[in-house]
Amino acid sequence: MTNDLYTDNRVRKVCEFLVKHGYIVTLVGRKLKNSHALPSLSYKTKRFWLPFTKGVFFYASYNVRLFFFLLFHKADVLLANDLDTLLANHWARKFKRRCKLIYDSHEYFIGVPELIEKPRVQNFWRHIEKKCLPKVDHMYTVNESIAELYRKEYGIRVDVVRNISDAPAYFQKKSRSELGLPEDKKIIIFQGAGINMQRGAEELIEAVSLVPQAVLIFVGSGDVLDQLKAQVAEKRLHQQVLFFGKKPYLELLNYTSVSDVGVSLDKDTNINYRYSLPNKIFDYIHCGIPVLVSDLPEIRKIVDAYEIGVVTPSHEPKILAEQLQKLLRDEVLYNRLKTNTSKAAAQLTWEQECRVLEKIYL
Repeated sequence: MTNDLYTDNRVRKVCEFLVKHGYIVTLVGRKLKNSHALPSLSYKTKRFWLPFTKGVFFYASYNVRLFFFLLFHKADVLLANDLDTLLANHWARKFKRRCKLIYDSHEYFIGVPELIEKPRVQNFWRHIEKKCLPKVDHMYTVNESIAELYRKEYGIRVDVVRNISDAPAYFQKKSRSELGLPEDKKIIIFQGAGINMQRGAEELIEAVSLVPQAVLIFVGSGDVLDQLKAQVAEKRLHQQVLFFGKKPYLELLNYTSVSDVGVSLDKDTNINYRYSLPNKIFDYIHCGIPVLVSDLPEIRKIVDAYEIGVVTPSHEPKILAEQLQKLLRDEVLYNRLKTNTSKAAAQLTWEQECRVLEKIYL
């Protein structure tokens, strides 16, 4: 994969599944200047230092480096996480007899907004996809809508492994005071490694300014964090909007479990976001907090099926503020939704998703 291996829980869960079933696993990524040391893991890791950190030169240098690494290391299975690692795996497999190539698409890659705004770059990635995807041995992705897009385009089998939380039932929970959070406020959390453009964070800050009894916390990383911090400074909301950066998974769950509402507000501005089903939705469910989400089909399926939150009809800050007030003031509604998260968590389990992995890898 192309990140620094520190916070990608989907990949961690798959690696742990493989180790459990007898595989010797090496997870490959990259190392940045600000990369944290990795915790103790049940599998090996390799992180490349690269001369470039973004853009075409980064992706080119990473795939060349990855190709030669794979070429000189024995493998029975090559697992490419997302399209930006697939080309190196595709070429390396050609030199390995009886080696399988498996592709895990974490999103509809060529539909991300960063590529839609750059059609030449998008066409480049589409060309790689067309060249490599029909030749993989197995492919799986995060939800049925994205799987169906790939099935229609390439006529291949695509399985679904949802990114459901594997949060342990018991972990060393910290109190709000230990986390630096107020005891007398309602806590709204926006978490994840993709706090990026068109995900509603800007409007959410405006909305929270209209909800005086609440504090909004961002826990994670993303492209728009500097912009969000500037927005908070301009609006003088330092006491009401707090930033905690990216955290190891169990530490992240401390913040989630002491929050009152979890938020996911991807906008329907591109096909990738339209069919998104962020893993934070499942983290919110497993930590027992109701959700406020945008009206996207895969997310609505979960919220409606289990009645665990509110779907907002708009990203207008006043509308978002009204929906937050509805959740925070109506105790009967809130308690019913919170009770339903426990029922949903009992049915939505990572162990259930592993049944699909068993068919692919075992």
